[in-house]
Amino acid sequence: MSDAPHILYIDDDEGLRRLTRRVLERRGYRVDLAESGPEGVAMAAQMAYDLVAVDHYMPGQDGLATLAQLRDLPSAPPVIYVTGSEESRIAVAALKAGAVDYVVKTVGEDFFDLLASAIDEALAAVRLRAGKAQAEEQLRASNERLQALLGEVNHRVANSLQLVSAFVHMQARALVDGNARAALEDTQRRIAAIAQVHKRLYTSDDVETVDMEEYLGALIGELEQTWSTPLSRRNLQLFAEPVKLATDKAVAVGIIVNELVSNACKYAYDAATPGDVRIMLSRETPDSFRLRVEDDGCGMPADGVAHGTGLGSKIVRAMADTLRTVIEFETGGPGTRVSLVGGL
Repeated sequence: MSDAPHILYIDDDEGLRRLTRRVLERRGYRVDLAESGPEGVAMAAQMAYDLVAVDHYMPGQDGLATLAQLRDLPSAPPVIYVTGSEESRIAVAALKAGAVDYVVKTVGEDFFDLLASAIDEALAAVRLRAGKAQAEEQLRASNERLQALLGEVNHRVANSLQLVSAFVHMQARALVDGNARAALEDTQRRIAAIAQVHKRLYTSDDVETVDMEEYLGALIGELEQTWSTPLSRRNLQLFAEPVKLATDKAVAVGIIVNELVSNACKYAYDAATPGDVRIMLSRETPDSFRLRVEDDGCGMPADGVAHGTGLGSKIVRAMADTLRTVIEFETGGPGTRVSLVGGL
């Protein structure tokens, strides 16, 4: 019996109160009675009832005033409102005031059947809402655990990539051959570009997308420190609109930017000539973005053969393939202009 729903019935009619309790107890409920609105509110403030039924006509304080006080309780119970047979206006007012249902008081067993049915339906709705709230809370907690796990994974990946980058740097410094050292330094920068993505993910509340303005700002800052020297100034300028990309797309864009900017810094200008490299990221359409890297240097070689080993060009094409796009080279005028359009 202790698990039975606990009901409070408030009515100034002593005979009807007692009869209601007997009928509802036979149907499996635990029932407490109150003869007035203030008494019922005081009882509900002390006891966590599963449901309260309130009669409208009561001396001193009517049902609507009692309903308002019940709704103001810290843990307000669901309320069923009991009205007379000609009181549809009052029933509507009670529903607007927060009652979950209403029952018309009639003579005979019909009233008790209607009241019991309304109680059953109200309690079922409460259980459904409670189950929904519990499921949502469990889902929220699960999402938070997953977010924390993904953040930790990205943290570990970033740390591991930074460690690999440090090993490559140490190996490069130990080499005598200049070409081999340059190749390892290029590899180190490619690793750093990927590590920056994972760093953005674990330091952000969003572990699924990367803020490209922030990411490219950090990446280009590192590239400028690498390529700009007192004897060979390279001014890297970023113009980025707010764009967020999924992790794999952010990695591809970051590597492309690394290759194009590094290539421009190495080959667009003479070693002793300062020069600008501009990186622009903008929305092309609501579902796509445009990346553009340009300089004012010597332009593409006349024979069309890339400087260096050509590995950077292959990497750029491979990353463009992952973005399902193609690299566009603009000719005419000084400098080199490279762009691509990719999907968000």
